[in-house]
Amino acid sequence: MNIDMIEAAAERLAPVVRRTPLLSSPFLDEIAGRRVFVKPECLQHTGSFKFRGGWSAVSALPAEVRSRGVIAYSSGNHAQGVAYAAQKHGIPAVIIMPADAPRLKIENTRALGAEVVLYDRDTEDRDEIGDRIAAQRNLTLIKPFDDPQVIAGQGTTGLEIAVQAAELGIEDAEVIVPCGGGGLSSGIALSLEKHAPGFLVRTAEPEGFDDVARSLRAGAIQKNNASSGSICDAILTPAPGQLTFPILHRLAGPGLQVADDECLHAMALAFARLKIVIEPGGAVALAAALFRPEQIESDTVICVASGGNVDAAQFVKALESFPL
Repeated sequence: MNIDMIEAAAERLAPVVRRTPLLSSPFLDEIAGRRVFVKPECLQHTGSFKFRGGWSAVSALPAEVRSRGVIAYSSGNHAQGVAYAAQKHGIPAVIIMPADAPRLKIENTRALGAEVVLYDRDTEDRDEIGDRIAAQRNLTLIKPFDDPQVIAGQGTTGLEIAVQAAELGIEDAEVIVPCGGGGLSSGIALSLEKHAPGFLVRTAEPEGFDDVARSLRAGAIQKNNASSGSICDAILTPAPGQLTFPILHRLAGPGLQVADDECLHAMALAFARLKIVIEPGGAVALAAALFRPEQIESDTVICVASGGNVDAAQFVKALESFPL
């Protein structure tokens, strides 16, 4: 896994990807006590950065292998990214999703033409299900984060951040990234290592599911004790990936954690001040910038808003809980 793969993925993505902007608001700067920029990957195709990795992985397959179809497992955003990439390439896709995933994500994945297989994340093993179906149907498994081409696609977010920050004259910053298995944060870290070496990636996670932060402190992969129990469904993973963790261990700063209520508050503020819709897991980076200022050293912070696929009821709860 290296920067050359990310730059190659950027070439394959160039005709189709949305170059999401960097947004800012003086109101958010005041809360955080520093300059805050938000990269809204909630505006990306399928509503999250996962389109980047899905397209990268599908487009990198040899044509004969790709034609047989792909399979993926996801709580929703990777599912939609892979399903959309498969649809545009004209190939079948099977997506394994937890039964408690937001209904919007399940319905959107089906609407993109994928076959959805539901499972109980507390009692069933998605890896076993994925391996079994892939073998039965001769499908290629595209993992949600521990796949070199997926990491490469997600890393294109970092290439954009480097260019956009340079355009704004930003030479050093902390880049806070919502983190589940680490595909987005490790890909961004590799991109910034070459193109913006003054930047430091910080991972953000929900409290109680801080496996990446604990792993970074321990210097070895740590696992979460629970698989559910936070509204941040998009980033609830058992542990950082075997491919992603070494990259983060080498390049990332200490991890940050935020409470679910702080994610809801960040969602409400993003809507009010930036006019964007972020899902809970996609709001952890902004929540960390706003509500953990004492843990950030740089005068400038760039937060990735990684997704916006939130059920209406959850979004209404955020707005009602934290009215301006």
